[in-house]
Amino acid sequence: MALVPVCTLAEEVAHIGIELNATESDGQACTLTFVIENGLLTPIDVLVTETVLFTAAEQVERLTLFDFGALPAARRRVRQFAVEGLACDDLGQILFNGTERCEGGDLTLETCDAALRASTRTSIEVLR
Repeated sequence: MALVPVCTLAEEVAHIGIELNATESDGQACTLTFVIENGLLTPIDVLVTETVLFTAAEQVERLTLFDFGALPAARRRVRQFAVEGLACDDLGQILFNGTERCEGGDLTLETCDAALRASTRTSIEVLR
């Protein structure tokens, strides 16, 4: 009989989920809509990710910071970012390169970075 440590289950539950939920082009910008779930026990006061946007041809289009703001513990929030000068059809991939800022309680950059989980409901690939 194998014993599984209790902390393994807790580690699987403890996450910061960032889902690309929708995109919308308006001719001058691509608006990216994310659903963020703070699955940690600690409220996040500030969460900023270093994010790389790739074209459909897999070339780096830009490196940017997305400020997801405050995220209460065990709650979902929706955030939108308008990326000027980019049509959504030209966007092929989003890479969350790392956590730039993560503040709240005893959170560290390393804790938030390890907890980050990326997903998509669109045709744009989202990676961590």
